[in-house]
Amino acid sequence: MYFEILRPYLIMLCSFRYAQILIGFCWFVAAMAIYLSIWVAPSDFQQGENYRIIYVHVPAAWMSLLIYIAMALSSVLFLLTKHPLFQLFSKSGAKIGALFTLFTLLTGGFWGKPMWGTFWVWDARLTSVLILFFIYLGALRFQQFSADVASIFICIGLINIPIIKFSVNWWNTLHQPSSISQFGTSIHISMLIPILLILISFFCLSGIFFILETRQIILSFSSFSVKSQINPQNNNRKQVFFRQTIDQAKAPKERWTFILLGLIKLFKAL
Repeated sequence: MYFEILRPYLIMLCSFRYAQILIGFCWFVAAMAIYLSIWVAPSDFQQGENYRIIYVHVPAAWMSLLIYIAMALSSVLFLLTKHPLFQLFSKSGAKIGALFTLFTLLTGGFWGKPMWGTFWVWDARLTSVLILFFIYLGALRFQQFSADVASIFICIGLINIPIIKFSVNWWNTLHQPSSISQFGTSIHISMLIPILLILISFFCLSGIFFILETRQIILSFSSFSVKSQINPQNNNRKQVFFRQTIDQAKAPKERWTFILLGLIKLFKAL
């Protein structure tokens, strides 16, 4: 199956045009969120100023779940189409999701210390999020051996997402229930707006990370192609994979798809 929008040259062109706009928008939204969360949002009458950590903790927790859902969807598409860019999406998503999950655990610990008297308890919500972090690390590890096995592992790990979501309802936990649901929110609007703005900035930051990693892989592949033409005696093993993949192209429009497939094989040959 061929996807016109997933051609490498189009990805490089669009990312070059819109990356700077995305970075500027991310800075603008983050600055607004920081200002509102520190100087506009009121202090909590029970937790004092310590509660302000929710402005980064809650959006990071949401991002860790949303990225995993997107990564699972990309893994399903890879299993169905075998398009190498879907594997790249899953690999990049695993790295970014692991960072957000680790950040969620750390900020949650600093928030829980003055409230619970300890940085960590084996609470259902905390334990399930920790399992999610290990699933991210396991996905990164499996991707070094087999993309198919990694994709299946990611799809199986999707079971943990509803456990994280409903753990505060299914078990008696120290973690407070969700303040935002489909039925409304118990958070005041002055507190809700900074949370949503930081969530938007995290979305932009994830997009920036993904664009940078994708461009780096495509550019490194182009650099290898030039070097192999200058000195064809080096990297013989990699060059065999590249030549075999290009020979499989039956039409001009499929050439870039097979080049990306060759990229995946090159990294496996390292």
